[in-house]
Amino acid sequence: MSSPKTALIGLKADQFRHPLDLQATQSLKQLPGLDLLMRNLLGSVAEQFFYLENIAASVLVGPQQLPHLYDLLLEACKILDLEPPQLYIKQHPAPNAYTFAMRGKQPFIVIHTSLIDLLTPEETQAVIAHELGHLKCEHSVYLTMANLLVLAGQLVPFGTLFTQNLQAQLMEWVRCAEFTCDRAALLVAQNPRVVSSVLMKLSGGSPTLAPQLNLDAFLAQARSYEELDTDEMGKMLKQLQTTQLSHPVPVLRAKEIDRWASTQEYQSLFQKRSMHYNRKAESKGGWRNW
Repeated sequence: MSSPKTALIGLKADQFRHPLDLQATQSLKQLPGLDLLMRNLLGSVAEQFFYLENIAASVLVGPQQLPHLYDLLLEACKILDLEPPQLYIKQHPAPNAYTFAMRGKQPFIVIHTSLIDLLTPEETQAVIAHELGHLKCEHSVYLTMANLLVLAGQLVPFGTLFTQNLQAQLMEWVRCAEFTCDRAALLVAQNPRVVSSVLMKLSGGSPTLAPQLNLDAFLAQARSYEELDTDEMGKMLKQLQTTQLSHPVPVLRAKEIDRWASTQEYQSLFQKRSMHYNRKAESKGGWRNW
């Protein structure tokens, strides 16, 4: 039986938001009309399209449908102090999970069956928590815009210089936002090795290979990747490698989450809650931390 986890009552997004995410978000907000366009024009169409796709061809998790996954969702939401979104499971061979939400609308998370097959229940909850991080930080408006813009670039032949620049800026923002959501995963897992294990399995795992993977060797691999920054050619190649990616490379994400887990910033989030619980115990005669 796993030990009880600390619920971060009153947690605010900016208490765990990665500084790169904050910087990139501020840059996007300075683009005139982008937020309004996404909410009033593109957002409603995209929301209805994806909702219909999920309700027609995925399984909605709930108390009577895959209740073990529903319990993982509810616990993660309690830890992050967030209202539960809908959770859908979709049959798909590519391990993946994604989030969709517009402010004021019903948000939802989708997880592919192949990803669940790859992970332990604790790791699956870390994935759910990562997606909840997008909701906690209200990332989803820009995430939807990024996805639609990529699709438009594939379908429309007249991708202007403005569109290309906007896509590049959005992709940069998405990569920065992923660092924040990895932190949300850590706040729920409360063990950096769980989050790093997810990243390792996404890099080179399969249902057969996953139990044989060595997490310490993967973290050593991450340190080797970081050491390339001492060489100018290495820096340039790493930049070229990541420019078109929607996510930072997994080894960098693993190294970053391992680093943040040892900081006072991370540890103080739990220390403050422990003090809060103790005060409640004194005034109300007890406090049960689930």
